[in-house]
Amino acid sequence: MPIADYKIYCQMLERARKGRFAYPAINVTSLTTANAVLKGLAESKCDGIIQISTGGGAFASGSSVKDMALGAISIAEHVHRAAERYPIYVALHTDHCQADKLDKLVIPLVEETEKRRAAGRPNLFNSHMFDGSALPLKENLDIAVKLMERFQKNDLILEIEAGVVGGEEDGVTGEAGSKLYTTPEDTLEVARRLNAIKGGRYLLAATFGNVHGVYKPGHVKLKPSILKDCQDAVVKQYGEEARFFLVFHGGSGSELRDIHEALDYGVVKMNIDTDTQYAFSRPIVEHMFKNYDGVLKVDGEVGNKKAYDPRVYFGLAESGMAERVKKAVTELRAVGTTLFKA
Repeated sequence: MPIADYKIYCQMLERARKGRFAYPAINVTSLTTANAVLKGLAESKCDGIIQISTGGGAFASGSSVKDMALGAISIAEHVHRAAERYPIYVALHTDHCQADKLDKLVIPLVEETEKRRAAGRPNLFNSHMFDGSALPLKENLDIAVKLMERFQKNDLILEIEAGVVGGEEDGVTGEAGSKLYTTPEDTLEVARRLNAIKGGRYLLAATFGNVHGVYKPGHVKLKPSILKDCQDAVVKQYGEEARFFLVFHGGSGSELRDIHEALDYGVVKMNIDTDTQYAFSRPIVEHMFKNYDGVLKVDGEVGNKKAYDPRVYFGLAESGMAERVKKAVTELRAVGTTLFKA
């Protein structure tokens, strides 16, 4: 099925919030990792989100180029074609883009979508994240408002973050502290500013102790009740129609009960990167250890082409990552929820 259009993407998000499940949003850096996501989602009969970060886009463009927008466009174009072979809907999204990188990633991609729309073609991406969490909230929202005004004209959904996700991802570090917890006052201001843009749609990454990176289960201490407090505050102030569509960042090491509680409070999208990176790499490592005398020219021998052919170990990596995607779908209560009707 082609990439979800704006109407279908909105239906996906609304259905998830109503049904108290979430879509896995998987970061990809190549055609192989994108294929792994499509495979895992399709085998789970679940729609989902493929997303590309600034670093992921730069990597995909090649080490000699390092153009994050070019890499993102290349992966997106592939997904547009490949997704037609799968019985699910997929949305394309860009992850954590700080203010100083907007002109290198988000703005060029919006311009690409505007060119496509002028030519009668569908959007390249469905949504983009502006991460202004390191800025004062007013400055964060000043930029978000300008982006959303442009997005609204192009059937694009904006994702923003209020509060800071701790840990490190793509070279960006979130420092621990009080900003790890979004306050009801923060979210009331988000609603006041962004809901004033009629017809605009946005996702909110509200933080409740989330931390990027690798952690053992139980190490990350989440407070999902913060999400309920924020939702209650905005509904009381602005009505039920203002209820947020929330995003869960930094989920590695989270207890399943905390994930499910977050879903109950309106999380409709959960970002997954660290765990799928490992799931992709582990089969490659196993293959190399088991076939070291085939992938290396030991003692002057020629090795075994069937062992060092990248198609062999990347195929294993794709399957390993797809299995982790399927696990995520199960944990997010999204198995069999696709809107696609054959």
